[in-house]
Amino acid sequence: MSGALLVGGTTSDAGKSLIVAGLCRALARDGVRVAPFKAQNMSNNSAVTLDGGEIGRAQALQARACGLEPDTRFNPVLLKPGGDRRSHVVVRGRTVGEVGAVDYQQWRSALSGIVADELASLRRDFDVVICEGAGSIAEINLRATDIANMGLARAANIPVVVVTDIDRGGSLAHLFGTTAVLDADDQALVAGYIVNKFRGDPSILAPGLEMVRERTGRPTLGVIPYTDGLWIDAEDSLAAPVGRRVGGPRPPSTGRRRLTVAAIRLPRVSNSTDVEALACEPGVDVTWVDDATAVRGADLVVLPGTRATVSDLAWLRDRGLAEALIERAARGGPILAICGGFQMLCRRIVDDVESAAGETAGLGLLDVDVEFAPEKTLREFDGHAYDVPVRGYEIHHGRVVRSAEEPWLRDHRTGPEGARRGAVFGTHCHGALESDAFRRTYLREAARLAGVVGFEPDPAMSVADVRLAQLDLMADLVTEHLDMPSIHGLIADGPGRLPTVISWLGDHLETDRRA
Repeated sequence: MSGALLVGGTTSDAGKSLIVAGLCRALARDGVRVAPFKAQNMSNNSAVTLDGGEIGRAQALQARACGLEPDTRFNPVLLKPGGDRRSHVVVRGRTVGEVGAVDYQQWRSALSGIVADELASLRRDFDVVICEGAGSIAEINLRATDIANMGLARAANIPVVVVTDIDRGGSLAHLFGTTAVLDADDQALVAGYIVNKFRGDPSILAPGLEMVRERTGRPTLGVIPYTDGLWIDAEDSLAAPVGRRVGGPRPPSTGRRRLTVAAIRLPRVSNSTDVEALACEPGVDVTWVDDATAVRGADLVVLPGTRATVSDLAWLRDRGLAEALIERAARGGPILAICGGFQMLCRRIVDDVESAAGETAGLGLLDVDVEFAPEKTLREFDGHAYDVPVRGYEIHHGRVVRSAEEPWLRDHRTGPEGARRGAVFGTHCHGALESDAFRRTYLREAARLAGVVGFEPDPAMSVADVRLAQLDLMADLVTEHLDMPSIHGLIADGPGRLPTVISWLGDHLETDRRA
């Protein structure tokens, strides 16, 4: 088999990332040399590649599904929102500037050549490339400069399957309307549909899907059932709402004390996937929160990373969360702060780069000063803490320039990292909690500091195994519920010339007018 396929969506968060991961995993298990590709991603969840570049976290997960290490080719353009209207632009793994929504339209024509080159490189090196679209393929106001959806599909002559999340409602109209608003040449590349997160009896849905086929000329290639067990590596903010418990179904209680974790849902949270390693633990309950009461009441509080340290710090103060964190630290309640969260807990923040706010007072829970540098730190972390190994990665502009605190971690190459004062822990290292021995040791200490008696992490729990099981589950779902022979045919044969939806609509409107 040789070729490519683009998985587009009717909306953001329709399930494109996990469908791509499932297809990649299923093909890799069959011995196909397959790679993922997302031309342009907008996400603050990112990962570091082996050469020190930066790509979207979802593409790193998809690479794992293929049995590959993260590669900047898998996501050549990454937008990291720092506010409602401006984003950092990462090209081929490196930050190249900051743009607003209007400015970015002018960038896209230049970026289209980079996207085309990276896709061509992957198609030379792999048998199959499974591409992921961005947002909705029906954003026709952006079509002229599109590099991720139908613009990519038409430039590379790739067939498109469209995913819709039926759990949100309106999917049949979404499928018809999404296809109908495209121009004829784009419509010709849309080969079929996938319905995601369906609950109930498929026979009830079948007549509706047949009507969609009659109106569009395109089949539904499968219906993926709603599955509680899928929860890792959320792509964007829609997937991590306040009040949502992180993780899949909890195992039955063993009678031992559980550890409750409150993860503060910052407005510009980044690398929120850090908390998923905690949620993998059978005895740990992790919930996203944004209120002071939850911060005061949890056994452990996690302050995650952010793409806007200074403005999210102001948000903490406005909502009373800063005061709750200070009170918590004063009574010895454990706090774990990562990257931007770590910077907020410091005494002094000097930021002329990210926010241009100059000097700002931090919460002062750690006697540390941070200054932002124009050059972003992008590197893998390989070190230890508690006499056990720690692996992770760093992505940050803020750098520690003074610390009176005990370092928490140590990198074998760069030396001390992070800081600790009593029950307050801070680090720039993402992914450290995926190191199983380190996570278990830290959780034991956090439980002790919180006065939780009877809690013990599962000695057999492996985050890597959980992630692999999630990928295999997604592969099993697509293999069982999608028309895989048709998917294989689309990949191998490319797009056929399919009818335009608007012609069907026009015929019926004309019939109605005459009547």
